[in-house]
Amino acid sequence: MAQLWGGRFTKKTEDAVFAFNESLSFDKRLFYKDIEGSIAHVVMLEKQKIITLEEKDAIVKGLTTIQHEVDEGRLEFTSEYEDVHSFIEAKLIDMIGDAGKKMHTGRSRNDQVALDMRMYTRDEVAAVDELLYSLLKVIYRIMDENIETYMPGFTHLQKAQPVTVAHHFGAYFEMFKRDRSRMHDIYSRMNFSPLGAGALAGTTYPLDREYVASMLGFEGATLNSMDSVSDRDYIIEFLAALSTIMMHLSRFSEEIIIWNSNEYRFIEIDDAYSTGSSIMPQKKNPDIAELVRGKTGRVYGALMSILTTMKGIPLAYNKDMQEDKEVTFDAIDTVKDCICLFTGMLDTIKFNNDIMARSAMNGFTNATDAADYLVKKGVPFRDAHGIIGRLVLKCIDKNCSIEDLTIEEMKEISDVFEADIYDAITLKACVEKRLTKGAPGAAGMKETLKIYKKYLEDEINK
Repeated sequence: MAQLWGGRFTKKTEDAVFAFNESLSFDKRLFYKDIEGSIAHVVMLEKQKIITLEEKDAIVKGLTTIQHEVDEGRLEFTSEYEDVHSFIEAKLIDMIGDAGKKMHTGRSRNDQVALDMRMYTRDEVAAVDELLYSLLKVIYRIMDENIETYMPGFTHLQKAQPVTVAHHFGAYFEMFKRDRSRMHDIYSRMNFSPLGAGALAGTTYPLDREYVASMLGFEGATLNSMDSVSDRDYIIEFLAALSTIMMHLSRFSEEIIIWNSNEYRFIEIDDAYSTGSSIMPQKKNPDIAELVRGKTGRVYGALMSILTTMKGIPLAYNKDMQEDKEVTFDAIDTVKDCICLFTGMLDTIKFNNDIMARSAMNGFTNATDAADYLVKKGVPFRDAHGIIGRLVLKCIDKNCSIEDLTIEEMKEISDVFEADIYDAITLKACVEKRLTKGAPGAAGMKETLKIYKKYLEDEINK
């Protein structure tokens, strides 16, 4: 058992206690960040004349060698070490001797792990943001190609009004665009270095915390040493944002699953993103969408776990906080996998345009436009609403759509109807007349796509 704190103790730690306490099995993921942070720390120690130039060079060379040996598989993480920090420090001391014992000067494991986790999370925030950008590009392409691809819009999962594929997918563009905005907010808010906070009360060494923060790409150093080592807000915020991403993916997946069903047949999922049945040879299952939907609860669980862990912890650091890592790592991996696979599935989907258009026509989605037609003829809207309601009842009795009724049948309910009603309630007319900002009309949608295109291009040029 390799430990950094044995001087105070007279008895060996029980094996079961050590196993319960260890974190190397999962915090080895922080290895590269620990190396990077340690190098910055010792460079600062030498700059501040706390260690010599020779000691700094030996430590940096040793840390670099350890990283290379791990990369090459010549050095492995083994179970006698309590955590990634003790693994690195013990290997460094074995390699360079007493100089390695000075690496930890002016630093505690508390601010060390706080730094590592913050740097790791910062990179993952940026990685998720990039994946969302790729997803948005696919959504944009689909929108741009389907400005006049008509489909029913729904409320209460019932056909409501006709829209277009571009309009429907635009709703998800907005959702994932907001998700990216959350990534940017989190990154900005978390980008301060806790290194130098010590265990909780700083240190007597003349550390240059701002110098280290600058070396590691932070905006600056944190302002309170107790908060520095006990803050996990950025993890909670990230998990909350990841949960929101999964909620959006799950909603989208639910629609993909419904549209893919035999009853709807709006889309066909590519074979590469589908699976079959072990017993029913005709089946083609939307497993990716279903798994994304299912894994949403897993990410929600991570958020609830860390919220529950943190709710009763007094200042400053407590061992409970070790529980922040496994659930966060798992949630990050889950969300990244889900975005990648969902993006690939979406990019290869084929739309059955004719089926979608027929579905829109057969569900009275033009009823509101028929009411608007009467309003434009001078009928008060509430009366028009009632007239069209009775018209729909007639259609249900006859098992037909509104446009299938003859003008004489319509006049039996209201003599305001004229032959021009048929032009007013076509799918194209119903959609194109909606010209307000954010509506599905082609003119407005083209303007929206210009905004989205500029948004995507601006991200490339940043």
